[in-house]
Amino acid sequence: MHRRRFLGAGPACALAMVSGKPLAAAAPLPFQDEKSKLKITGVRIVRSRPRRQPPAYKPAAGSWSTQGVEVANPMSIYPKYKATRSLFFPDPGKVPGFMVEISTDKGVKGYGSGGPGGGYVVEQHLVKLLLGEDPFDVERLWDTMWRATMHYGRMGLVINAISGVDLALWDLIGNATGLPVYKLLGGQTKPDGIPAYCTGNDLEQHIQFGYKRLKLAAPHGPADGKEGMQKNLELIKHTRELLGPGGDIMLDCWMAWTERYTIEMAELAAPYKVYWMEEVLQPHDYAGFGRLNAQIKSTRIVTGEHEYTRYGFRYLLEHKAASIWQPDIHWCGGLTELRRISAMAAAYDIPVIPHGGGSRDCVHFIMATPNSPWAELFMPAPGGPPEVYRMHEEEYQITRGPEGIYTRPSDKPGFGWDIVVS
Repeated sequence: MHRRRFLGAGPACALAMVSGKPLAAAAPLPFQDEKSKLKITGVRIVRSRPRRQPPAYKPAAGSWSTQGVEVANPMSIYPKYKATRSLFFPDPGKVPGFMVEISTDKGVKGYGSGGPGGGYVVEQHLVKLLLGEDPFDVERLWDTMWRATMHYGRMGLVINAISGVDLALWDLIGNATGLPVYKLLGGQTKPDGIPAYCTGNDLEQHIQFGYKRLKLAAPHGPADGKEGMQKNLELIKHTRELLGPGGDIMLDCWMAWTERYTIEMAELAAPYKVYWMEEVLQPHDYAGFGRLNAQIKSTRIVTGEHEYTRYGFRYLLEHKAASIWQPDIHWCGGLTELRRISAMAAAYDIPVIPHGGGSRDCVHFIMATPNSPWAELFMPAPGGPPEVYRMHEEEYQITRGPEGIYTRPSDKPGFGWDIVVS
């Protein structure tokens, strides 16, 4: 491969206007015209675990990170399922996310993870579209998978499958070229590190660690009436008192609220300067999001975690539904599609802050993308030995600075996975 020509290519994005509608066109990949002389010879679902395992421990009682506490959700209207998500989620091990390994005739491999249920589609359909192909042809392979599954896919489980495969291809390309993925995408846009925020309600732990941006999981929604609304407000107020006037507070409402409830909560929370309210409505209610985004001025309305491909995000654009987009790289179509989504957003000055963006793969996208300013991180539950948190800092390459906590991608080839597979 012509490394010098590859590294000289620019990362710019373009937006084409066709029939008055925007179509995202991410910059042509600098290696697309190269022949890698690699051929895909294997695609399989694997089990993986970190090479370095943190010690086991019993989390502090009542900690949010254990997921044993109530969080507002779409099922909150049904008392049988209200208390915890585990009451309505698939049982452990059923409809799981997955890790896919793509191998080549030269021994180069790549790994990618995708969302719930996608592994079945990979094994039963996508394998036949990949075997014998050049893994560098990521654009054509993505389009092939998209078109071949369109009659039963377009969103959800099938896009989860495509996402995992696409990420494995990018990892493979990085391993083949000896470059981290963020350099394949154009290099660093945040050389001092990526500012991060922490999601969860273990507030004291997160502030003590050094975070200045906190995203709270709203415990209550319309099913809890005015009393629940007041408890939400008390949590926001308490967080502001702990964080001080300079930090940012965000609120994750996880598809549980209504338009009226959101308007009332925004009015109540206005004195505490909430930076955004996330996923307040069910994801398909584009018109509702648009009305809220136009009406509420005290905070930002954001969404996109459960949206799929550029076509779903085009609906958000057409309805002016969100001030910030939050695609998940493992669900929206992988890195290839996330680049297109980001290109479309950039033309309208819309920041893209991916759901779970601090993950080992997505952090490469954020580092290389000017309109992706922050990464979302989660901390291990409180109550563990110091080694747990030391390993967490090493895994995410944590540093501290004016904006609190920063993270950055690995400089190892590909995504820099450090895993054991079986």
